[in-house]
Amino acid sequence: MLRKLFGFNPKETTVKTEIMAGITTFLTMAYILAVNPNILGDAGMDKGAVFTTTILISAAATVLMGLYAKLPFALAPGMGLNAFFAYSICMIMGYSWQFALTAVFLEGILFILLTVSNIREKIVDLIPVTLKNSISVGIGIYIAFIGLSGAGVIVNNDATLVSIGDLTQGSALVCIIGLLISAIMLIKNVKGALLIGIIATTLIGIPFGITNITGVLSTPPSIEPILCKFEWSNIFTGEMFVVVFTLLFVDLFDTIGTVIGVTTRAGMIDRNGKIPHLKEAFMVDAVATTAGAVMGTSTVTTYVESASGVEQGGRSGLTAFVCGICFLSAMFFAPLFLSIPSAATAPVLVLVGVMMMASVVNIDFRDYTEAVPAFICIVMMPLCYSISDGIVLGMLSYVLLNLLGGNYKKLTIGMYILSAFFLLKFLL
Repeated sequence: MLRKLFGFNPKETTVKTEIMAGITTFLTMAYILAVNPNILGDAGMDKGAVFTTTILISAAATVLMGLYAKLPFALAPGMGLNAFFAYSICMIMGYSWQFALTAVFLEGILFILLTVSNIREKIVDLIPVTLKNSISVGIGIYIAFIGLSGAGVIVNNDATLVSIGDLTQGSALVCIIGLLISAIMLIKNVKGALLIGIIATTLIGIPFGITNITGVLSTPPSIEPILCKFEWSNIFTGEMFVVVFTLLFVDLFDTIGTVIGVTTRAGMIDRNGKIPHLKEAFMVDAVATTAGAVMGTSTVTTYVESASGVEQGGRSGLTAFVCGICFLSAMFFAPLFLSIPSAATAPVLVLVGVMMMASVVNIDFRDYTEAVPAFICIVMMPLCYSISDGIVLGMLSYVLLNLLGGNYKKLTIGMYILSAFFLLKFLL
Protein backbone atom coordinates (compact mmCIF):
# COMPACT_ATOMS: atom_id res chain seq x y z
CA MET A 1 0.00 0.00 0.00
CA LEU A 2 2.78 2.43 0.90
CA ARG A 3 4.59 1.67 -2.34
CA LYS A 4 1.44 2.30 -4.35
CA LEU A 5 0.48 5.50 -2.54
CA PHE A 6 3.87 7.13 -2.00
CA GLY A 7 6.43 5.19 -4.04
CA PHE A 8 7.82 3.88 -0.75
CA ASN A 9 10.72 1.45 -1.17
CA PRO A 10 11.65 -0.49 2.01
CA LYS A 11 15.12 -1.13 0.53
CA GLU A 12 15.86 2.60 0.57
CA THR A 13 14.14 3.86 3.71
CA THR A 14 11.83 3.02 6.63
CA VAL A 15 8.50 4.39 7.77
CA LYS A 16 10.11 5.85 10.90
CA THR A 17 12.75 7.60 8.80
CA GLU A 18 10.11 9.05 6.47
CA ILE A 19 8.07 10.36 9.41
CA MET A 20 11.13 11.96 11.00
CA ALA A 21 12.07 13.46 7.64
CA GLY A 22 8.59 14.94 7.13
CA ILE A 23 8.56 16.54 10.58
CA THR A 24 12.07 17.91 10.01
CA THR A 25 11.08 19.48 6.69
CA PHE A 26 8.05 21.07 8.29
CA LEU A 27 9.98 22.53 11.22
CA THR A 28 12.62 24.04 8.94
CA MET A 29 10.01 25.84 6.85
CA ALA A 30 7.37 26.56 9.52
CA TYR A 31 8.61 30.15 9.59
CA ILE A 32 6.48 30.78 6.48
CA LEU A 33 3.37 30.60 8.71
CA ALA A 34 4.51 33.75 10.47
CA VAL A 35 6.33 35.52 7.63
CA ASN A 36 3.78 35.19 4.82
CA PRO A 37 0.88 36.85 6.67
CA ASN A 38 3.15 39.74 7.70
CA ILE A 39 4.45 40.34 4.18
CA LEU A 40 1.08 40.08 2.43
CA GLY A 41 -0.46 42.07 5.28
CA ASP A 42 1.75 44.97 4.22
CA ALA A 43 -0.10 44.89 0.88
CA GLY A 44 -3.40 45.42 2.71
CA MET A 45 -4.54 41.81 2.97
CA ASP A 46 -6.17 40.39 6.10
CA LYS A 47 -3.31 38.78 8.07
CA GLY A 48 -5.49 36.25 9.86
CA ALA A 49 -7.05 35.09 6.60
CA VAL A 50 -3.60 34.83 4.97
CA PHE A 51 -2.38 32.72 7.90
CA THR A 52 -5.19 30.19 7.42
CA THR A 53 -4.78 30.16 3.64
CA THR A 54 -1.02 29.64 3.97
CA ILE A 55 -1.63 26.54 6.07
CA LEU A 56 -4.40 25.15 3.85
CA ILE A 57 -2.59 25.55 0.52
CA SER A 58 0.76 24.38 1.94
CA ALA A 59 -0.85 21.27 3.43
CA ALA A 60 -2.89 20.45 0.32
CA ALA A 61 -0.02 21.01 -2.12
CA THR A 62 2.49 19.04 -0.04
CA VAL A 63 0.13 16.09 0.45
CA LEU A 64 -0.59 16.13 -3.29
CA MET A 65 3.15 16.11 -3.99
CA GLY A 66 3.45 12.97 -1.86
CA LEU A 67 0.49 11.15 -3.38
CA TYR A 68 0.75 12.21 -7.04
CA ALA A 69 4.45 12.91 -7.64
CA LYS A 70 5.61 10.55 -4.86
CA LEU A 71 8.56 12.83 -4.08
CA PRO A 72 9.72 14.09 -0.65
CA PHE A 73 9.20 17.78 -1.48
CA ALA A 74 7.14 20.33 0.42
CA LEU A 75 5.41 23.38 -1.04
CA ALA A 76 4.26 26.72 0.38
CA PRO A 77 3.92 30.35 -0.73
CA GLY A 78 7.42 31.25 -1.89
CA MET A 79 9.70 33.67 -0.11
CA GLY A 80 10.87 36.39 -2.47
CA LEU A 81 7.79 35.91 -4.60
CA ASN A 82 5.58 37.09 -1.74
CA ALA A 83 7.87 40.10 -1.28
CA PHE A 84 7.60 40.90 -5.00
CA PHE A 85 3.82 40.55 -4.63
CA ALA A 86 3.56 42.97 -1.70
CA TYR A 87 6.37 45.46 -2.13
CA SER A 88 6.84 45.67 -5.91
CA ILE A 89 3.39 45.07 -7.40
CA CYS A 90 1.32 46.66 -4.64
CA MET A 91 3.51 49.23 -2.91
CA ILE A 92 5.90 50.40 -5.67
CA MET A 93 3.78 49.89 -8.81
CA GLY A 94 0.67 50.96 -6.90
CA TYR A 95 -1.66 48.15 -7.89
CA SER A 96 -4.16 46.50 -5.56
CA TRP A 97 -3.56 43.12 -3.99
CA GLN A 98 -6.52 41.90 -6.03
CA PHE A 99 -4.54 42.81 -9.19
CA ALA A 100 -1.55 40.89 -7.84
CA LEU A 101 -3.68 37.81 -7.07
CA THR A 102 -5.00 37.93 -10.64
CA ALA A 103 -1.42 37.94 -11.95
CA VAL A 104 -0.58 34.90 -9.79
CA PHE A 105 -3.69 33.10 -11.07
CA LEU A 106 -2.71 33.76 -14.71
CA GLU A 107 0.83 32.60 -13.97
CA GLY A 108 -0.55 29.35 -12.57
CA ILE A 109 -2.65 28.73 -15.67
CA LEU A 110 0.39 29.30 -17.90
CA PHE A 111 2.40 26.91 -15.72
CA ILE A 112 -0.23 24.21 -16.18
CA LEU A 113 -0.04 24.66 -19.96
CA LEU A 114 3.78 24.55 -19.92
CA THR A 115 3.67 21.37 -17.86
CA VAL A 116 1.06 19.60 -20.01
CA SER A 117 3.15 20.40 -23.10
CA ASN A 118 6.31 18.99 -21.42
CA ILE A 119 8.15 22.28 -21.94
CA ARG A 120 9.28 22.42 -18.30
CA GLU A 121 10.79 18.93 -18.51
CA LYS A 122 12.56 19.84 -21.75
CA ILE A 123 14.09 22.89 -20.07
CA VAL A 124 15.52 20.65 -17.34
CA ASP A 125 17.03 18.37 -20.00
CA LEU A 126 18.75 21.39 -21.61
CA ILE A 127 20.72 22.19 -18.46
CA PRO A 128 24.25 20.66 -18.70
CA VAL A 129 25.33 18.07 -16.11
CA THR A 130 27.98 20.47 -14.77
CA LEU A 131 25.36 23.10 -14.01
CA LYS A 132 23.06 20.52 -12.43
CA ASN A 133 25.83 19.69 -9.96
CA SER A 134 26.53 23.39 -9.50
CA ILE A 135 22.89 24.07 -8.69
CA SER A 136 23.05 21.58 -5.82
CA VAL A 137 26.18 23.23 -4.41
CA GLY A 138 24.85 26.75 -4.91
CA ILE A 139 21.59 25.92 -3.14
CA GLY A 140 23.59 24.49 -0.25
CA ILE A 141 25.45 27.78 0.24
CA TYR A 142 22.25 29.75 -0.38
CA ILE A 143 20.19 28.03 2.32
CA ALA A 144 23.09 28.17 4.76
CA PHE A 145 23.22 31.92 4.15
CA ILE A 146 19.46 32.16 4.74
CA GLY A 147 19.82 30.32 8.05
CA LEU A 148 22.79 32.34 9.30
CA SER A 149 21.25 35.69 8.39
CA GLY A 150 17.92 34.73 9.97
CA ALA A 151 19.66 33.86 13.23
CA GLY A 152 21.72 37.04 13.30
CA VAL A 153 25.06 35.30 12.79
CA ILE A 154 25.38 37.30 9.57
CA VAL A 155 24.04 40.87 9.66
CA ASN A 156 23.67 43.82 7.34
CA ASN A 157 26.61 46.23 7.00
CA ASP A 158 26.24 49.39 4.93
CA ALA A 159 29.97 49.45 4.20
CA THR A 160 30.55 45.81 3.29
CA LEU A 161 26.96 44.64 2.64
CA VAL A 162 27.28 41.84 5.21
CA SER A 163 29.39 41.16 8.29
CA ILE A 164 29.44 38.87 11.30
CA GLY A 165 26.96 39.52 14.12
CA ASP A 166 27.45 39.43 17.86
CA LEU A 167 28.08 35.75 18.62
CA THR A 168 28.24 36.25 22.39
CA GLN A 169 24.55 36.69 23.04
CA GLY A 170 21.00 36.37 21.81
CA SER A 171 19.86 34.53 18.72
CA ALA A 172 23.34 34.18 17.22
CA LEU A 173 24.71 32.47 20.34
CA VAL A 174 21.74 30.08 20.52
CA CYS A 175 22.30 29.26 16.84
CA ILE A 176 25.98 28.44 17.43
CA ILE A 177 25.09 26.19 20.38
CA GLY A 178 22.42 24.45 18.31
CA LEU A 179 24.86 24.01 15.42
CA LEU A 180 27.38 22.31 17.71
CA ILE A 181 24.72 20.00 19.18
CA SER A 182 23.32 19.03 15.78
CA ALA A 183 26.77 18.52 14.22
CA ILE A 184 27.92 16.30 17.08
CA MET A 185 24.80 14.16 16.75
CA LEU A 186 25.49 13.78 13.02
CA ILE A 187 29.07 12.77 13.79
CA LYS A 188 27.75 10.17 16.25
CA ASN A 189 25.21 8.95 13.63
CA VAL A 190 22.24 9.68 15.89
CA LYS A 191 18.96 8.88 14.14
CA GLY A 192 16.84 11.99 13.65
CA ALA A 193 19.78 14.27 14.45
CA LEU A 194 18.40 17.28 12.59
CA LEU A 195 14.94 17.04 14.15
CA ILE A 196 16.37 16.52 17.64
CA GLY A 197 18.65 19.50 17.02
CA ILE A 198 15.69 21.77 16.25
CA ILE A 199 13.81 20.70 19.38
CA ALA A 200 16.89 20.98 21.61
CA THR A 201 17.82 24.43 20.28
CA THR A 202 14.23 25.64 20.74
CA LEU A 203 14.35 24.57 24.40
CA ILE A 204 17.78 26.17 24.88
CA GLY A 205 16.35 29.40 23.54
CA ILE A 206 13.86 29.69 26.43
CA PRO A 207 16.31 30.91 29.13
CA PHE A 208 17.97 33.15 26.53
CA GLY A 209 14.64 34.85 25.83
CA ILE A 210 14.76 33.73 22.18
CA THR A 211 11.96 31.16 22.42
CA ASN A 212 8.66 32.66 23.57
CA ILE A 213 5.78 30.21 23.94
CA THR A 214 2.58 32.26 24.12
CA GLY A 215 0.13 29.38 24.07
CA VAL A 216 -0.70 26.02 22.57
CA LEU A 217 -4.16 26.06 20.94
CA SER A 218 -5.87 28.67 18.76
CA THR A 219 -8.89 28.93 16.43
CA PRO A 220 -8.01 29.57 12.76
CA PRO A 221 -9.45 32.78 11.21
CA SER A 222 -11.77 32.67 8.18
CA ILE A 223 -10.31 33.05 4.66
CA GLU A 224 -13.46 34.77 3.35
CA PRO A 225 -11.86 38.28 3.14
CA ILE A 226 -9.32 37.09 0.52
CA LEU A 227 -11.13 34.18 -1.16
CA CYS A 228 -11.61 34.54 -4.96
CA LYS A 229 -10.78 38.26 -4.92
CA PHE A 230 -9.68 38.91 -8.50
CA GLU A 231 -9.48 42.09 -10.57
CA TRP A 232 -9.97 41.44 -14.27
CA SER A 233 -10.01 45.02 -15.59
CA ASN A 234 -6.23 45.19 -16.22
CA ILE A 235 -5.42 41.73 -17.53
CA PHE A 236 -4.61 42.93 -21.07
CA THR A 237 -2.25 45.74 -20.02
CA GLY A 238 1.52 45.86 -20.51
CA GLU A 239 1.98 46.06 -16.75
CA MET A 240 0.10 42.81 -16.25
CA PHE A 241 2.27 41.13 -18.89
CA VAL A 242 5.49 42.21 -17.17
CA VAL A 243 4.22 41.13 -13.74
CA VAL A 244 3.03 37.72 -14.96
CA PHE A 245 6.27 37.15 -16.90
CA THR A 246 8.39 38.01 -13.86
CA LEU A 247 6.39 35.72 -11.55
CA LEU A 248 6.50 32.95 -14.16
CA PHE A 249 10.24 33.24 -14.71
CA VAL A 250 11.29 33.34 -11.07
CA ASP A 251 8.96 30.51 -10.03
CA LEU A 252 9.95 28.37 -13.02
CA PHE A 253 13.67 28.41 -12.34
CA ASP A 254 13.41 28.46 -8.55
CA THR A 255 11.41 25.23 -8.79
CA ILE A 256 13.70 23.69 -11.40
CA GLY A 257 16.74 24.59 -9.31
CA THR A 258 15.25 23.18 -6.12
CA VAL A 259 14.15 19.91 -7.72
CA ILE A 260 17.49 19.39 -9.48
CA GLY A 261 19.56 20.34 -6.45
CA VAL A 262 17.72 18.21 -3.91
CA THR A 263 17.32 15.13 -6.13
CA THR A 264 20.99 15.31 -7.14
CA ARG A 265 22.05 15.36 -3.50
CA ALA A 266 19.67 12.49 -2.66
CA GLY A 267 20.96 10.35 -5.51
CA MET A 268 17.46 10.11 -6.98
CA ILE A 269 18.49 10.87 -10.58
CA ASP A 270 18.67 7.78 -12.79
CA ARG A 271 21.57 6.69 -15.01
CA ASN A 272 20.27 8.75 -17.92
CA GLY A 273 20.21 11.92 -15.84
CA LYS A 274 16.42 11.86 -15.57
CA ILE A 275 14.52 12.87 -12.43
CA PRO A 276 11.66 10.48 -11.55
CA HIS A 277 8.12 11.85 -11.61
CA LEU A 278 9.40 15.26 -12.72
CA LYS A 279 6.31 16.11 -14.78
CA GLU A 280 4.04 15.20 -11.89
CA ALA A 281 6.07 17.42 -9.53
CA PHE A 282 5.79 20.35 -11.92
CA MET A 283 2.05 19.77 -12.28
CA VAL A 284 1.57 19.86 -8.50
CA ASP A 285 3.54 23.12 -8.39
CA ALA A 286 1.42 24.65 -11.16
CA VAL A 287 -1.93 23.54 -9.73
CA ALA A 288 -0.90 24.74 -6.25
CA THR A 289 -0.04 28.20 -7.58
CA THR A 290 -3.41 28.46 -9.33
CA ALA A 291 -5.35 27.19 -6.31
CA GLY A 292 -3.33 29.42 -4.00
CA ALA A 293 -4.37 32.50 -5.96
CA VAL A 294 -8.01 31.45 -5.68
CA MET A 295 -7.62 31.02 -1.92
CA GLY A 296 -5.78 34.31 -1.57
CA THR A 297 -2.00 33.95 -1.43
CA SER A 298 1.05 34.62 -3.55
CA THR A 299 2.82 32.07 -5.76
CA VAL A 300 3.17 28.59 -4.24
CA THR A 301 6.47 26.87 -4.99
CA THR A 302 8.60 23.87 -4.03
CA TYR A 303 10.71 24.73 -0.99
CA VAL A 304 14.46 24.38 -0.88
CA GLU A 305 14.09 23.46 2.81
CA SER A 306 12.85 20.09 1.54
CA ALA A 307 16.56 19.26 1.48
CA SER A 308 16.50 19.00 5.28
CA GLY A 309 14.03 16.11 5.11
CA VAL A 310 15.98 14.44 2.32
CA GLU A 311 19.15 14.64 4.42
CA GLN A 312 17.17 13.08 7.28
CA GLY A 313 16.59 10.10 4.98
CA GLY A 314 13.29 10.96 3.28
CA ARG A 315 13.10 9.35 -0.16
CA SER A 316 9.41 8.92 -0.95
CA GLY A 317 6.12 10.78 -1.01
CA LEU A 318 5.48 9.64 2.56
CA THR A 319 7.87 12.37 3.72
CA ALA A 320 5.80 15.00 1.94
CA PHE A 321 2.55 13.50 3.25
CA VAL A 322 3.77 13.70 6.86
CA CYS A 323 4.92 17.27 6.30
CA GLY A 324 1.49 18.18 4.92
CA ILE A 325 -0.24 16.69 7.95
CA CYS A 326 2.07 18.76 10.16
CA PHE A 327 0.91 21.88 8.32
CA LEU A 328 -2.72 20.97 9.01
CA SER A 329 -2.01 20.40 12.70
CA ALA A 330 -0.38 23.83 12.84
CA MET A 331 -3.78 25.37 12.12
CA PHE A 332 -4.87 24.54 15.66
CA PHE A 333 -1.45 24.58 17.35
CA ALA A 334 -0.18 27.76 15.71
CA PRO A 335 1.17 29.40 18.92
CA LEU A 336 3.26 26.32 19.65
CA PHE A 337 4.74 25.93 16.17
CA LEU A 338 5.30 29.65 15.70
CA SER A 339 7.33 29.72 18.92
CA ILE A 340 10.17 27.87 17.16
CA PRO A 341 12.75 30.65 16.55
CA SER A 342 14.90 31.04 13.45
CA ALA A 343 17.90 30.34 15.69
CA ALA A 344 16.60 26.76 16.06
CA THR A 345 16.15 26.07 12.34
CA ALA A 346 19.31 27.89 11.21
CA PRO A 347 21.71 25.09 12.34
CA VAL A 348 19.78 22.59 10.23
CA LEU A 349 19.99 24.81 7.15
CA VAL A 350 23.73 25.22 7.67
CA LEU A 351 24.29 21.47 8.01
CA VAL A 352 22.13 20.74 4.98
CA GLY A 353 24.30 23.25 3.13
CA VAL A 354 27.36 21.26 4.17
CA MET A 355 25.81 18.05 2.85
CA MET A 356 24.80 19.58 -0.48
CA MET A 357 28.39 20.69 -1.10
CA ALA A 358 29.21 17.05 -1.88
CA SER A 359 28.28 17.49 -5.55
CA VAL A 360 31.20 19.89 -6.08
CA VAL A 361 33.55 16.92 -6.59
CA ASN A 362 31.65 16.06 -9.79
CA ILE A 363 32.63 19.35 -11.43
CA ASP A 364 35.71 19.30 -13.68
CA PHE A 365 37.58 22.41 -12.56
CA ARG A 366 40.44 21.63 -14.96
CA ASP A 367 38.18 22.51 -17.91
CA TYR A 368 37.48 26.24 -17.72
CA THR A 369 34.51 25.99 -20.09
CA GLU A 370 32.91 23.90 -17.34
CA ALA A 371 34.55 25.42 -14.25
CA VAL A 372 33.81 29.10 -14.86
CA PRO A 373 30.04 28.68 -15.53
CA ALA A 374 29.86 26.30 -12.56
CA PHE A 375 31.53 28.80 -10.26
CA ILE A 376 29.31 31.64 -11.48
CA CYS A 377 26.19 29.53 -10.90
CA ILE A 378 27.34 28.55 -7.41
CA VAL A 379 28.48 31.94 -6.17
CA MET A 380 25.67 34.04 -7.66
CA MET A 381 22.87 32.15 -5.89
CA PRO A 382 23.76 33.42 -2.40
CA LEU A 383 25.15 36.75 -3.62
CA CYS A 384 22.00 37.54 -5.64
CA TYR A 385 19.81 35.86 -3.01
CA SER A 386 18.11 34.01 -5.85
CA ILE A 387 18.26 30.46 -7.18
CA SER A 388 16.86 31.55 -10.55
CA ASP A 389 19.47 34.29 -11.05
CA GLY A 390 22.24 31.79 -10.34
CA ILE A 391 20.86 29.40 -12.96
CA VAL A 392 20.41 32.21 -15.50
CA LEU A 393 23.93 33.57 -15.13
CA GLY A 394 25.45 30.09 -15.06
CA MET A 395 23.66 29.06 -18.25
CA LEU A 396 24.45 32.30 -20.11
CA SER A 397 28.13 32.03 -19.22
CA TYR A 398 28.17 28.34 -20.22
CA VAL A 399 26.81 29.10 -23.69
CA LEU A 400 28.95 32.21 -24.26
CA LEU A 401 32.23 30.66 -23.08
CA ASN A 402 31.79 27.48 -25.08
CA LEU A 403 30.68 29.40 -28.16
CA LEU A 404 33.50 31.95 -28.07
CA GLY A 405 36.02 29.31 -26.95
CA GLY A 406 35.36 27.17 -30.02
CA ASN A 407 33.53 24.38 -28.19
CA TYR A 408 30.23 25.07 -29.90
CA LYS A 409 29.70 21.35 -30.56
CA LYS A 410 28.83 20.98 -26.86
CA LEU A 411 25.90 23.34 -27.36
CA THR A 412 22.45 22.52 -28.70
CA ILE A 413 19.82 24.64 -30.42
CA GLY A 414 17.76 24.38 -27.27
CA MET A 415 20.56 25.90 -25.20
CA TYR A 416 20.70 28.90 -27.55
CA ILE A 417 16.94 29.35 -27.32
CA LEU A 418 17.01 29.07 -23.53
CA SER A 419 19.81 31.65 -23.33
CA ALA A 420 17.83 34.04 -25.54
CA PHE A 421 14.91 33.61 -23.15
CA PHE A 422 17.21 34.47 -20.24
CA LEU A 423 18.37 37.63 -21.99
CA LEU A 424 14.73 38.62 -22.47
CA LYS A 425 14.28 38.35 -18.71
CA PHE A 426 17.01 40.94 -18.12
CA LEU A 427 15.64 43.25 -20.83
CA LEU A 428 12.19 43.22 -19.22
